[in-house]
Amino acid sequence: MSTPIRIAREADAAAVHAIYAPHIATGVATFETALPGEDAMRERIRSRLPHYPWLVWEDGGEVLAYAYAGRFRERAAYDWIAETSIYVRPDGQRRGIARRLYGALLDTLVLQGLTQAVGVITLPNPVSVGFHEALGFDTAGVWRQCGYKLGQWWDVGVWQKELQPSVDPPPSVKPFGTLAATPELHALLDRNS
Repeated sequence: MSTPIRIAREADAAAVHAIYAPHIATGVATFETALPGEDAMRERIRSRLPHYPWLVWEDGGEVLAYAYAGRFRERAAYDWIAETSIYVRPDGQRRGIARRLYGALLDTLVLQGLTQAVGVITLPNPVSVGFHEALGFDTAGVWRQCGYKLGQWWDVGVWQKELQPSVDPPPSVKPFGTLAATPELHALLDRNS
C-alpha cells in the first residue's frame, strides 16, 4: 500500500490548480490575481523540484493537499532559508492532513540542510497563524498594507521557524533533486504519512 505523502509530479498540475484556483478568485492566501492555468502549474512543479520539495497528499488517487518550499530571497547569503506554503482542498481540511504534510515538508528541508523556514500569512488569518505557531513558528514581523486585492489593502505577517542550529561555516544545501530517490527521504515521507 502506498503512503499518502509523495513527491509531486507534473501530472498533478490539474489537481493542484483546482486546489489553488479558489484562493486566487475569492481569497487572499495568495496575492496572485489571475489564474495561472494548468500548463503554468505544471511548469512550476517541474522547475521547483530540482531545488526544493513539492509534496502532495494523495487519498484514493486524488490529490487533497500540496505543500512546497521555495527560495526566500535571491542573494546567496539566503541559501539556508526557504519560504513554505500549503494548500488543502476543503474536503481534506480538519483531518490532520495539513499538519502531517507540512511536517514532512519541514523535515525534508532539514534533510537538505536548511536552517530556517518562513511562512508568509495574509492578515487577519487566525487559522493559519495558529497552525504555524502549533508547528513551532514564531512571529517575525508584519508588513503593513503591502498587498491590494479584492478591493482592499492587506497586511502580511511573517512567521519563522528554526529548523536546526546554524553552524559556522554552514555546509552546502543539498538540492532536492539529489534527495528525491534516497531511502532517507522516502522513510521521512512514510513517517509523516
